Amino acid sequence: MSGGYGGRAHSGAASDEALVRAARVGDEEAFAVLVQRHGPGMHRYALRLVGGSDADAAEVTQDALVSAWQGLATFAGTSSLKTWLFRIVHRRAADLHRSRKAVPIDDQLLSHLVPGAEDNALRQVLDEELLAALQQCLDELPWNQRAVWLLRELEEMSYEEIATTLALPVGSVRGQLYRARRTVSERMARWR
Repeated sequence: MSGGYGGRAHSGAASDEALVRAARVGDEEAFAVLVQRHGPGMHRYALRLVGGSDADAAEVTQDALVSAWQGLATFAGTSSLKTWLFRIVHRRAADLHRSRKAVPIDDQLLSHLVPGAEDNALRQVLDEELLAALQQCLDELPWNQRAVWLLRELEEMSYEEIATTLALPVGSVRGQLYRARRTVSERMARWR
């Protein structure tokens, strides 16, 4: 390991830009800090995008991190590091998606969208049915609509961040999200 980053504290002391500069000259410790900082979000997005398979999400995230390490010299800084990393995750997940049939999103990933059933057995059954219906609906969305919906609704990214992440114009992001929300709304109407 290179000693450029040295003994600095790992907990957010340095900006992404400073860490990228250090990592570009081979400082693996600086890159490790970036992985600690952004890796969990990248994995969470990959997990949702590939349908809840932890093995697939780990593969996508690992491939994305390897690509990021190898491609740091190409990171121009015109977007945030986070959106650049999420774009790489999206590309790796799209590659995996093309090579395999769609896999459903795990109910646990969507469970925070539904209030807890507490001790009411009927409510718990209805919540499970709701999550299953939402999962099926998301699985059937076209790839870009699903990605835009996940980034907006679950990752809470702005339209601009989504556009940068997916390399789409902001207008396309808005259109994809509108169509995704309309489809989800129509298919989930019985749950209102």
